Amino acid sequence: MDETIYQAYKQAGHIAKEARDYGASLLKPNTTYLQIATAIEARIQERGGRPAFPVNIACNSLAAHYTPTYNDTMTIKPGDVVKLDVGVHINGYIADTAVTVEVATHKHDALIKASSDALDAAIAHMKPNIPPSDIGRLVEETITSQGFKPIENLMGHSITQYELHSGLSIPNIATYVSRGRPHEGDVIAIEPFATTGSGRVVSGEGSNIYLCADSLKTRFIRDRALRLLYDRIHTRFTTLSFASRWCHPFLPQGSSDLPLRRLARLGVIKEYPQFREERDGMVAQREHTVIITKDGCEVIT
Repeated sequence: MDETIYQAYKQAGHIAKEARDYGASLLKPNTTYLQIATAIEARIQERGGRPAFPVNIACNSLAAHYTPTYNDTMTIKPGDVVKLDVGVHINGYIADTAVTVEVATHKHDALIKASSDALDAAIAHMKPNIPPSDIGRLVEETITSQGFKPIENLMGHSITQYELHSGLSIPNIATYVSRGRPHEGDVIAIEPFATTGSGRVVSGEGSNIYLCADSLKTRFIRDRALRLLYDRIHTRFTTLSFASRWCHPFLPQGSSDLPLRRLARLGVIKEYPQFREERDGMVAQREHTVIITKDGCEVIT
């Protein structure tokens, strides 16, 4: 890996770690999701980074994919098991990290520990050319040995410049088959999910998180104002996901998110669905980004 790129990843990882830990300190009863997300994103920019994706705040049986709207009033409650997922990039070189915090109670300490222990096991064995299923086996064995289930249809992923999910998947179960292998210099996000439920997530409502999708379909945008909105979004976010609230300055004063939903219906942007445990089981997540080295890996978050 080129030294300049390596240093960009290291800087992104340092900022992401600090922002994640700062965000975790904000997870207190009666604090709004919006206060937390905007504070974390501001901290990232103050430290010289940019958000690689909107801060994700997923509570209880929601495993992933929720960010607050510009006027969101949802608050953290005592007993919430909160997954806080943070991404930072420096010139497109991304670090992705997550932590789970149980707010004001300790009923799910064992569940949170299971996901954390699984991450530690995966990191200890990650190295060049290891089959991803071997990592999945370690994650699965660690989580099931503590009485919980891994979530089989959520996975870690390789990362390249401006691409959060760039091809290689790192599973949380042993039976996932992949022909790909990590190589020295690859950047990988490892993220075990543990649950008290069935071990699968299903798609639900919209998450307020979007991504520019099929640019060929822009020919279907007939409305001039809508086309201008798309052009602004595409220029600013390109291949990275974005929050509906980040687009609010582009929208007419007093406007709702309707223009974004119109663009989504045309297929030029897509909204990620929320991922909820299919039996409403409680979910914990832990995530680090690593760089594959000659003999192992280096944690950068």
